[in-house]
Amino acid sequence: MRNRRFILLATLLAILALFFSLREPLRLTLREWTGEEDLLEGIKGSVALLILNLTRPPLNTADLVPVANTGVNPYGVNTFLEQEVEEEKIRHSLEMIAAAGFRWIRQEFPWEDIEIHGKGDFQDRRTTPYKSAWEKYDRIVALAAEYGIEIIARLDQPPAWALAQEKPEGVIQALPQDLTDFGDFVYALVSRYQGKIRYWQIWNEPNLYVEWGSDPDPAAYVELLRVAYQRAKEADPEAEIISAALSPTTEMGPRNLSDLVYLQGMYEAGARDYFDILAAQAFGLWTGPTDRRTNPSRTNFSRLLLLREIMVESGDENKPIWITEFGWNAAPPDMEAPWGRVSLENQADYAVQGYLRVQREWPWVGVVNYWFFKRASEAEQNQPFYYFRLAEPDFTPLPVYSSVSQLANDEPFVGAGYHSAEHWALHWEGGWTKISTDSGDYLLSTTPEDSLSFDFWGTDLKLVIAEQNSGAIQVSVDGTASQIDLSSPQANGEKEIMIATGLADTRHTVKITTLPRQGGSEVAIAGLIVTSRPFNPWLLVDLILVVVFLASAFYVIRRRWT
Repeated sequence: MRNRRFILLATLLAILALFFSLREPLRLTLREWTGEEDLLEGIKGSVALLILNLTRPPLNTADLVPVANTGVNPYGVNTFLEQEVEEEKIRHSLEMIAAAGFRWIRQEFPWEDIEIHGKGDFQDRRTTPYKSAWEKYDRIVALAAEYGIEIIARLDQPPAWALAQEKPEGVIQALPQDLTDFGDFVYALVSRYQGKIRYWQIWNEPNLYVEWGSDPDPAAYVELLRVAYQRAKEADPEAEIISAALSPTTEMGPRNLSDLVYLQGMYEAGARDYFDILAAQAFGLWTGPTDRRTNPSRTNFSRLLLLREIMVESGDENKPIWITEFGWNAAPPDMEAPWGRVSLENQADYAVQGYLRVQREWPWVGVVNYWFFKRASEAEQNQPFYYFRLAEPDFTPLPVYSSVSQLANDEPFVGAGYHSAEHWALHWEGGWTKISTDSGDYLLSTTPEDSLSFDFWGTDLKLVIAEQNSGAIQVSVDGTASQIDLSSPQANGEKEIMIATGLADTRHTVKITTLPRQGGSEVAIAGLIVTSRPFNPWLLVDLILVVVFLASAFYVIRRRWT
C-alpha cells in the first residue's frame, strides 16, 4: 500500500514539475487559441474551442472568391474633428494620423450640425456672427486631402426639426419622421463633396435602442438605407455606400438585438441591394485578438467570422466587410469596464496583432478603423470609452499609437485568400496596362523586363492569370528562381498557376519578371491566391500535457490515497 502511495505521489509530483516547467510556453500557446492571458482561462478556453470544433462544421467565409474594396490600405482611425475649434488642432491631428501610417479617417457629418434650423437651411445661427454650416466640414475635407487621407463619412444624428417628438431620455439619436428629409440631406451632402468623398456610411448601431430611438427593427433600417442609397447614387454614381455598423451584443430584445440576428433580418428585408460594403465592429473586449472561439454567445474579435458567414449564406460573398470601430479598452483599475479592461501595454500589442490577423487571415476585410484618435478635451476622463484613445487631448501619444505606427509604416504583405491585381501590397514596375472586362480586371504586359514584387504570408502561392498567355516569367521566391512558360500545354488555359508550395508558414518575398519569348510575350495577371497550412507540433504536446495532468490529478483524488 505504501509503495502504491509513493508511486502515485512521485508520478503526480513529476507531472506537476513538468507542467510548471512548461507553464509559460503552454500559456503562450493557449493564448494563440483563446486570446486569454491567464493560463487557467486558456485551458478552459481551449477545451471550449475543441468542443466547438468537434460539434459543428467549419464556418463558410468564402476566402477564395474575389471581393471588391479589399485591396486597399487597411489602416484607418476614427476622428472627432468637428469638435475641434482651432484649425491648427485639426491640422496637427491629421499630421499625426498621416505620420502614423493611417490613410483613412472615419469622420461623422452630423445632420443636426449641418441642416440645423430647418429643411434646406444650411446656415449656422446658433452663435454670432452667423456663418455657413458647411464651413467646418469644407475645412475638414480640404485638410484631409492635403495630408493624403481619405474620408469615410458617417451620416446620422437627425436635427430636432426632423423628429416627430423629442428624443426619449438616454437616447443618442432617433429615426426622422420623414425619410424623404434624410434622403434630401444625403443628396445635398454627397453632391457637395462629389469627387472628394467616395465612401458614405448610413447610420450607426441601429440594433441598439439608444441609437435607434425605439426597439430595433431591421426592416425599418433597411428602408432608411434604401432611401439613402438611392439618393447618394443619384448625387454621385461613384459613391460607395457602407451599411451601419452593428453593435456586437448577445441580447435578444426588445431594447437591444443581437447583431447576428439583426443582420439576418436585414438580408430578409432586402438589404443586399442597398449597400456596397458591410460595416462591422471588432472589439476584443475581454480577450485578445487571437481568441478563435466563434459562438453567438461570445462577443470577441472572432465574432466577425459569424457576420461573414451570414453574408456568404445570403449570396453576398463578393462584398467586403470594413471594420468601422476596432480596439481594446485600457480603463483605469478603479473604473467600471463595460468593454473589458487591458493594460496600456496589452492595448498596444493587441492592436498590432489584430491588424496582423485581419491581413493574414481575413481577405474579405478592407479598412480597419481604430477607435479612436483622440477627444477634443479631457471632460470625458470619467467615462470608460475615453480609454480607447491613441492620444491624449493635448496630442501626447499613448503606447498604442507608437505600436500601430511602427506596423503601418512597415512594408505591407499579402495574406491568405484571393487578392486582386490592384492590392496595395503589390509593386508593379514597367509597362503594365490595366485591362477591364466583364469578367474582371487584370494587368497586361507585352514586353520583357516588366516586374511584379511583393511579400506574402503563407505556405502556398498561386498566380491567377487572365485569358491566354503567350509569354514566360521568371519567379523568385526568397531568392530561389525558376521559369514558367505560360503558353505551355500545362499552363495555357489554366487560371491558377502554382508558384510555390510547402513553404514555412511565415513571410516570403517574391519577384516575378516577364521574359522575352519568340512568338509572343503577353503576360496577363488577374490576382493571387495565398493559402496557409500552419502546423505547430507543440499544440499536440500541450494538449497531451493538459490531458495527462488533469487525468492524473483526478485519479489521485479519486483514490483518496487508498
